Amino acid sequence: MEHKTRNSILLAIVAIAVVVIPTSLIKIEVIDEYTAQILTLAGINAIIAISLNLISGITGQLALGHAGFMAIGAYTTSSLTMQLGLPLPLAIIGGGFMTAVFGFVIGFPTLKLTGDYLAIVTLGFGEIIRVVLINMKGLTGGAAGLKGVPGFTADILAQPVISFAVVTATLVLILAGITNFLLSSYGRAIISIREDEIAAASNGIPVFFYKMFSFTISAFLAGIAGGLYAPFFGYLNPTMFTFLKSVDFLIIVVLGGMGSITGTIIASYVLTYLQEFLRFLKDYRLVIYPFILIFIMLFRPKGLLGRTELSLVGLLNKVLQWRASKAKDDKEARR
Repeated sequence: MEHKTRNSILLAIVAIAVVVIPTSLIKIEVIDEYTAQILTLAGINAIIAISLNLISGITGQLALGHAGFMAIGAYTTSSLTMQLGLPLPLAIIGGGFMTAVFGFVIGFPTLKLTGDYLAIVTLGFGEIIRVVLINMKGLTGGAAGLKGVPGFTADILAQPVISFAVVTATLVLILAGITNFLLSSYGRAIISIREDEIAAASNGIPVFFYKMFSFTISAFLAGIAGGLYAPFFGYLNPTMFTFLKSVDFLIIVVLGGMGSITGTIIASYVLTYLQEFLRFLKDYRLVIYPFILIFIMLFRPKGLLGRTELSLVGLLNKVLQWRASKAKDDKEARR
């Protein structure tokens, strides 16, 4: 019990530090505004990549339409704030729930499929969403896009600080929630489906129910990411949510490791920063992604971390145990 309490305290300290320290550095301009924007975008990419990893890497169901879920969350959040005047936090949560509804409706027929068939159907869904957004001009602005989406704050100077703090805090909460979820009986059941679906069903696990559950949660998280994306940019256009956007998220998941949440987060920040760093190459920088993917598939097919998870709390515990052991040895040596 004491060990569990210490872990919880350490986890809370690490979570607060991850949000507070970089936010403070941005506020005093040690981290410039441009870098802050890259870090914020990386946080949004990490959230949607986690949502994709939940269904593809952890549940074992390949999906290629997460840009469509992100679009639903983004446009729903924008509509709730611009037309109904809801506060932004409620609008973002509303965008997540709306996306979850779409995920449930789409998942019910499609999750009876497996492998390539499921990937093709979810890819088609993402493209359908984009076409619908283009033609709903009254609500979405059509091909011209939706302008004037309210930001995280009305203060332009404080925008980089607030944006980073909100996105990073959301990412930390989602990471904590997903980690606890995977350690629960629901999470164990979902992982068993990935390992062997037939064996899971023969042991009494309702496979279709857990697939639906995972897919709906995945859609909800993608909607939250879309809800954060809209006020961050302040402008939405259907071309932001093409098939290539879904492929970008898939590359992040593959690079980090299918099934590794911490690997996905690391890959999100690395690839987002790399994309900005290589901007001087213009369109040629898009060639770098396929090369990275080919290199990973050849030399590290399981991704950077595979299914391994990094734990800062575990590392801190080892350091504390080492220090306690060293202090004990020094005390005995003095005797």
